[in-house]
Amino acid sequence: MGKLVRDRIPEIIRRHGGEPVVRVLGEEEYRAALLAKLGEEAAELAAASGEEVAGEIADVFEVLRALARVHGHDWRHVEKVAEAKRAERGAFEDRIYLD
Repeated sequence: MGKLVRDRIPEIIRRHGGEPVVRVLGEEEYRAALLAKLGEEAAELAAASGEEVAGEIADVFEVLRALARVHGHDWRHVEKVAEAKRAERGAFEDRIYLD
């Protein structure tokens, strides 16, 4: 079973004496793999604690950036959309939970 990995992972594996078996995904496979990776990284974030949290958030962030690109959006556009949503609906800072 394979998984999507960061671009330099094959190089790192080779540097440590391994020989990775890799392939480049097509557009639809890539989108599906990114969504699967987002779930994987979100689960790792949920299980993280202490200093690990920042690294796991960074992993989720990198997957989100890739998802934005694959859907034709640059990150600045996503930030503008997020800002507009914050202005209209608020953020999650007040910890409001709707029962």
